[in-house]
Amino acid sequence: MLYDSLRDRVLSLELAPGAPLSRAEIAETYGVSQTPVRDALQRLEAEGLVETFPQSRTLVAKIDLAHARETQFLRLGLELEVARVLAAAPDPAAAVAPARRILERQGAALAAEDLEGFAALDGAFHRALCEAAGHPALWDLIAERSGHIDRLRALNLPDPGKPLDILSRHREILEAVAAGDRAEAEAAVRRHLSGTLQAAEAIRARRPDCF
Repeated sequence: MLYDSLRDRVLSLELAPGAPLSRAEIAETYGVSQTPVRDALQRLEAEGLVETFPQSRTLVAKIDLAHARETQFLRLGLELEVARVLAAAPDPAAAVAPARRILERQGAALAAEDLEGFAALDGAFHRALCEAAGHPALWDLIAERSGHIDRLRALNLPDPGKPLDILSRHREILEAVAAGDRAEAEAAVRRHLSGTLQAAEAIRARRPDCF
């Protein structure tokens, strides 16, 4: 789907913040008419990922830190509740088994130096926890709003030690939930989700062109 492909390219920073977008070039690249291109760009604009200047130009939006913080606030509320629900499950270890399998694959992706695959599995890990708690649709809803924070993460991910830190935080969440330790599960979620935003100003100083 054209929208999905363009969105993935924006989130991966292949289409960099501030980059111009030509409807004619996109249509030619994907072999489609300009109508689906227009529709896809309108959806991306509604998410704040594209800026259109009438009769002028269309650009990939710069990363908006205020938007990123707002989305992270919503995500934190959801994932804290997910941790509470799973830690209180009759068999919490079984509940997080699918997420544990994803974590193993994520470790393998890192060992293979596949950061793109690692990032995709990061999203799959958190969705698996939401699904286990019975809230996959809420994860999808927040994911639709996460374009700015996801691009901030994409800038943060290659930093030395960041992928290993993510794996460690994921394990902490799983171990706390599997042990039925609600307080530690919540604390582990808070530690994990605070990392990128804490580094936001350093990332902006290093890559001002993206903001």
